[in-house]
Amino acid sequence: SCVGLRNLLQGLSFSFSVRYYAKHNHLYSKIKPKKCHILDCSASTCTHRTVPPGSILPWRFLSCKEGTKIPSKRKQNTSVITSELLYKNLLKSEQENWNDISAKYKAMTKRIKKNLEELHKYTFNSGSPRIRFGENVYFEENGCIFLSKADDVDEGNVDILFSTEDLGFSDAFIQRVRISPDERYMAISLKSENSEEATCVIMKLRPFPIMEKVIPNVFSFEWATNDVLYYTSQKNLKCQNVFMTTFTNQKHTKLVYTEKDARFFVDIYRTKDRRFLTINSNSKTTSEVWLVDCRHPFKLPALVQARTKGVIYHIEHRNDELYILTTYGEPAEYKLMKAPVASSGMENWQFVYALEEKTKLVDLEMFSNHCIMFLKKAGHLYLTVISFVSHSVQSIKLPTWACEFELESHPEHTTSTCYFQLASPVHPPKRFAYSFKENNLIEQAVQEVPIITNCHTTRLLAKSKDETLVPITVFHNMNSKELHRKPLLVHVYGAYGIDLNMNFKEEKLMLIEEGWILAYCHVRGGGELGLSWHKDGCQHNKLKGLHDLKACILLLHELGFSQPKYTALAAASAGGVLAGALCNTDPELIRAVVLQAPFVDVLNTMMKPHLPLTTEEQEEWGNPLADEECMKYIKSYCPYQNIKTQCYPSVFITAYENDQRIPLTGVLRYVQRLRKAALDHASRTSKKGNWIPNIILDIQANGSHCDSSWEDSLDE
Repeated sequence: SCVGLRNLLQGLSFSFSVRYYAKHNHLYSKIKPKKCHILDCSASTCTHRTVPPGSILPWRFLSCKEGTKIPSKRKQNTSVITSELLYKNLLKSEQENWNDISAKYKAMTKRIKKNLEELHKYTFNSGSPRIRFGENVYFEENGCIFLSKADDVDEGNVDILFSTEDLGFSDAFIQRVRISPDERYMAISLKSENSEEATCVIMKLRPFPIMEKVIPNVFSFEWATNDVLYYTSQKNLKCQNVFMTTFTNQKHTKLVYTEKDARFFVDIYRTKDRRFLTINSNSKTTSEVWLVDCRHPFKLPALVQARTKGVIYHIEHRNDELYILTTYGEPAEYKLMKAPVASSGMENWQFVYALEEKTKLVDLEMFSNHCIMFLKKAGHLYLTVISFVSHSVQSIKLPTWACEFELESHPEHTTSTCYFQLASPVHPPKRFAYSFKENNLIEQAVQEVPIITNCHTTRLLAKSKDETLVPITVFHNMNSKELHRKPLLVHVYGAYGIDLNMNFKEEKLMLIEEGWILAYCHVRGGGELGLSWHKDGCQHNKLKGLHDLKACILLLHELGFSQPKYTALAAASAGGVLAGALCNTDPELIRAVVLQAPFVDVLNTMMKPHLPLTTEEQEEWGNPLADEECMKYIKSYCPYQNIKTQCYPSVFITAYENDQRIPLTGVLRYVQRLRKAALDHASRTSKKGNWIPNIILDIQANGSHCDSSWEDSLDE
């Protein structure tokens, strides 16, 4: 999370991983349900562009056959114009098709919208994250940032510090907030729905709030001192430059650091005790950290440890020692180590604590005398507290219903209490506190939501093709009878080492109320069981994720959770790879598929090195340009490449005109080929009861791959 090291743990480099997380995890801003992480979304928000990659460039998808002459410039222009015309006609045709189809669902749409709006009233403020500075509490609601005393925050005695609407940013939402150490300045990043670019607004808070500066194209930022801000810039879906800007009498901005390797993505983090800023340069498998001493912010950054292939590390600081969260050494899972600031090289790293096997480290927070780790093991959440005074380690199992947690911001590292929130897809966020002094966990009083409370959580293990046990989390209404007749919605992701998003969403709770079963398949390629779980499902292991998904669905049906004709599969972004592949290999297991901004043409994308993310994505999918075996392997599972004439489930796809990560052209091609295959199969077979699946594409003019407002999410 943005307050601990979760931003670095979730996506080591910022790229297609955002295909999932930024759209489906949850931002500080509660205007919309479920976007990135807590009070920023450092690793899970979207960014950057020079030419808008979201603009459709059909000529990217045209190529000359080997041996043919390259057309003249005049012919090329004609080809481009023809291609653009075909694209526009196809887009128009799909939009007309959508208008005809959606008209049939008006009554259902109206009912669902009313239900969701009602649920949103009760869940909107149930878990608004807060920044605590001594007696002051900062929090965000409805596009405004408020200040209150800690004792008055729930009484409504608040001052407004910032409003997106009043300051002319009505089409934007708040993404990340940073308060300067003396609380004189506040830096806020804002993002519009139709762009991946973020804008940083600096507010001077005293004697009254006033806008001091606006910086475009900013990704991450931190205060080094009361009036010195470091930030990273975004360009063409990459983040490789770090700048420093001052708010002293001598205002100036200068470039501090540049990353030259296209596989690496740079962001900034501030250690909990405010002693250092860390400039973190990460690829998918390797990292390097530079330190900025906040006592001397104008000095050049100092290198902690030169990048070593395959070694990931992140830095915290306490009492002149660096605490290093790293994959260095065996096994290649996260360990906590430490080293003196003055001699921080790898040869001086000393072991502190190692995670158990198949355990996922979700977040870490450092305090003056304690370190807290948030862990996932076998689907359950744990709080592990390491005491630097007594040298003891205590593990606390969190409530069984909890599937996600978010740390609240604790700017004071000397605090004696750690605040965080727990949630699940069907449980709105609840605030908890862990007291170091009392050594206990306390659930904070919250307004009870007058909605269903008899939702049952079940955790299963499915045996995959190679005997690996794959976790499944299942939710259903305890009052439901004859579960084999109930509709089942299966969720899958399985990429980038990122966990399947299990944050609260109103629509999931609504489905439970209406008798649905929800299942979350934690397949390989994701990160639910640690780094090895991801490694075992990427590159030449990607098919293992597909085998896992099939095994999960078969087990659910075998245990009486629904049946194929009542089963739907949902996936977003890179999750579209496994969902689309299952449609090709085992279409009889499911009746319907819902895909959101899906990545369905892996091969063509990875064969285009000029695309901004292709190089860094090779660590996830492989490099088909340099490795013929890799090309054959990707081709063996790529959804677009394996469409065939057979009976497919019905498919509903949502795509975005402004999506810079999944070009709309590729989605259109996939839909056209899928539709043709389904129709060809129907025309060739005359079996009784034969049906033609619906292949529906909803192209959203607003929104992008990463973010959309609550209103747009509701309409969608």
